[in-house]
Amino acid sequence: MRAKFDEQLEQLNVMLIDMGALCEEAITYAVRALNEGSDEMRRLTYETDKVIDDREREIETMCLKLLLQQQPVARDLRLISAALKMISDMERIGDQADDIAEITRTMKEDAGNICQAHIGKMAETAIEMVTGSIDSFVKKDMELANDVIIKDDIVDDLFLQVREDLIGAVAQDRGRGEAFVDILMIAKYLERISDHAVNIAEWVIFSITGEHVNEELKEKERV
Repeated sequence: MRAKFDEQLEQLNVMLIDMGALCEEAITYAVRALNEGSDEMRRLTYETDKVIDDREREIETMCLKLLLQQQPVARDLRLISAALKMISDMERIGDQADDIAEITRTMKEDAGNICQAHIGKMAETAIEMVTGSIDSFVKKDMELANDVIIKDDIVDDLFLQVREDLIGAVAQDRGRGEAFVDILMIAKYLERISDHAVNIAEWVIFSITGEHVNEELKEKERV
């Protein structure tokens, strides 16, 4: 019985890796849609988001079967409940990549050049965080999970830099205000994607220790 359960848990890991890879692809396509103004990249972002939605339902079904058909011990229960939380965050990542692609649909051709370096670095770091969070779950590696949480500061700092740069740009060229707002929204979506990667990493830590990082911090703040 336990061997069968372990085999199913391994299958769950594979499905989560696949879903994480799809999230990376969706972010990459969305940023390329921004940089290239490509309808093809927008289409690929949309289609990948739909596949991510399908994967969420498949993994959710599998997790519920594991809970109902097997007799998981406490550690297994934490792992399965963490997986259920993680797929919700990954589904949101897909949605936000699609939101970025949708914004690019009405942008002027040169708008993607605004804050390009910062936006590119935000996307690169967000992808690294998504990859790291899923890897940390599969490997049960708290150090990897904590690395993801630390990287969130990089994305937050880049978002603030984009915002400051856009404030300065608006003062110099009010005629491009709409493009500046679009870029700010894209930066905000990338920041949210990194927040979801942090959530995943925190659920990984919960699956290992039984304690949620945010709850620990709240307890410390009350003392």
